[in-house]
Amino acid sequence: MGVVILCSVWVKQHRIYYLPESGVATLVGVAVGAVMRFVYPDVDTHFFDFEPEMFYFVLLPPMIFHAGYTLRRKHFFRNVGTILMFSVLGTLVSTFVVGCFTFVLGRAGWVEIDADNPMEALLFGALISAVDPAATLSVMGAPELHCDPLLYSLVFGESVLNDAVAIVLFKSWERVYASEEQFHAATLLLALVNFAVVSVGSVFIGVITGLNCSYLCRHSALGQHPKYEILLLFLFAYGSYAFAELVELSGIMALFFCGVVLAHYNSYNLSPTTRVAAHSFFASLSSMAELCIYLYMGLSLFRLQSWNPRFIAAAIAAVLVARALNIFPFAAIANIGRTHKISIQMQVVIWFGGLRGAIAFSLAQNMPQRNHDLY
Repeated sequence: MGVVILCSVWVKQHRIYYLPESGVATLVGVAVGAVMRFVYPDVDTHFFDFEPEMFYFVLLPPMIFHAGYTLRRKHFFRNVGTILMFSVLGTLVSTFVVGCFTFVLGRAGWVEIDADNPMEALLFGALISAVDPAATLSVMGAPELHCDPLLYSLVFGESVLNDAVAIVLFKSWERVYASEEQFHAATLLLALVNFAVVSVGSVFIGVITGLNCSYLCRHSALGQHPKYEILLLFLFAYGSYAFAELVELSGIMALFFCGVVLAHYNSYNLSPTTRVAAHSFFASLSSMAELCIYLYMGLSLFRLQSWNPRFIAAAIAAVLVARALNIFPFAAIANIGRTHKISIQMQVVIWFGGLRGAIAFSLAQNMPQRNHDLY
């Protein structure tokens, strides 16, 4: 990890825009994986296994909370309608397009999936719909490029909400698929209703938790003890995640909106020392978690047992088509009521900016397997 951090700093200093931090971590992981595969093939590598508990309870929460806590609220809420269309409705469209395409491939014998129950194909559609445009945002954020703030806000806003939506969709599909019930139209309707209920309940928990923390910080003497202020923020944030998971809602969505509320209502309640330290602390945790996932992504390149080139090519095509059906129609609808229109050039950038990254990879590692090889 130290090598990844040093390489990332070197890349930033030399302004190498085509190689973001995530790319550096992946390349380091590939190098380490190659050494372990070809130089030390007899070394036990089980400690590199990607455990679902490690992802959901250690690596994912810092990333989601930091996204909510550092959200550019002014630009986000100014474009919230468009962002919600892209992130919620667009993710649903992408999930069904990719899922239906995958199911057709399964029926045709191109990929080994459950050809009788489309829920497994929809699981893949949900996980591959999680976008992570880290490289795109790193380029757009460069001040010398003078990127349109609207474009940056749309890409960033969609990506942070899209992650939460994709994870909730994935877990909703997974719960239905794990029940092993016979698939029928009511099964899909039940999954969609579950998704809606989980989303609303999770947002409510996140908002209430954030408001309670803000009230406590405002009406207490915690400002005299910065270390306890940061600790309280951390406990309330993780508490919203843990409580939502305990009542079988989405900890990710609760955590994201808890971060948004804390940033909006609680920032001015904190002491100046805590305000600066908290931002750096949560940013460091988020970067460490994200780099760990990309490092493992590189490591796993030499640990895959099999490849399906036909399905890889078909999946890339399906993702591009699904992304186009997400961006261009919804942008046209959004432009009807907008004064600052989303130009066709912006739409093309958003289309190609929907890269797949840490979230999609991690969900793929948690894909339920029933004696077939999807990847």
